[in-house]
Amino acid sequence: MTSINQLPSDLPIPQDDGAANHLVGMRLPAISLSTTTDSQFNFGEISGRLVIYCYPMTGQPNVALPEGWDQIPGARGCTPQSCSFRDHYQELRSLGADVVGLSVQSTEYQQEMANRLHLPFPVLSDVDYRFQKALQLPTFVAAGMTLLKRITLIVNDGVIEAVHYPIFPSDSDPAWVIHYLKNNPA
Repeated sequence: MTSINQLPSDLPIPQDDGAANHLVGMRLPAISLSTTTDSQFNFGEISGRLVIYCYPMTGQPNVALPEGWDQIPGARGCTPQSCSFRDHYQELRSLGADVVGLSVQSTEYQQEMANRLHLPFPVLSDVDYRFQKALQLPTFVAAGMTLLKRITLIVNDGVIEAVHYPIFPSDSDPAWVIHYLKNNPA
């Protein structure tokens, strides 16, 4: 059995379905979401560069993932992705970008994960799908839950300047972001 911290070697690779083609150039909505740091995060007040990595759902130790999870292209890998952003956080900050994670899980659920993984950045809860609907972010359904597809947005002064989608493997995401930031200074 593979742990939630490791990716199985036989995962299906997600294909670009075009569901993110409309995002570059969009302004973020003035929406506030609850965070794992017991605060509100208002997308309408962003200045400078922000990396928003959106993920389906993190697993919890000793709790089974939804049936068929590993067969859904791009579903598996939320914990490795978050850990990879944690491990590259200082480098991303040195490149002038802040980082937030985002899923549709509740803040309480996310807080357990953020504490367990020692994340140095907030994770935002879009439990009511307000951010997802405003940007028409791609979703999929698993075990009766509508979840975000894995997508990362690089935002500059509230406008989306770059999109990483689809992302595979999930823990490669920060390397893509770092490459982009180094080659596209603000």
